[in-house]
Amino acid sequence: MIDHIGLAVSDMNQSKAFYAAALKPLGIALVMEVTAEQTGAGAHAGFGTANKPFFWIGDHASACSGVHVAFAAESRAQVVRFYHEALKAGGKSNGEPGLRPHYHANYYGAFVLDPDGNNIEAVCHKPE
Repeated sequence: MIDHIGLAVSDMNQSKAFYAAALKPLGIALVMEVTAEQTGAGAHAGFGTANKPFFWIGDHASACSGVHVAFAAESRAQVVRFYHEALKAGGKSNGEPGLRPHYHANYYGAFVLDPDGNNIEAVCHKPE
């Protein structure tokens, strides 16, 4: 199952305003923002419902190919297995498995660039 997706944008303020207006009729709103300092890459804005962001936009200067897809994992062990199998299959590390508390206390993810440079993630939201 897909947990969330992300797109690179060239103008964060313009894109935040666009998506806030366009998604409002669908009941989707801006629920989280993270800074470049928090992510180690660029600023990102997450849109979603019930305080769960599932559509992200990010400063295009920080993006790899401009596409990010995160798959939901049932356990942290699955995240670790995903990471190692993806590297064995030719992926490039874009963030080792670990907690990302700037998203929330139990956010455990791993990031790999696929052969085309897309940022692919596995994430578990459950406590260990």
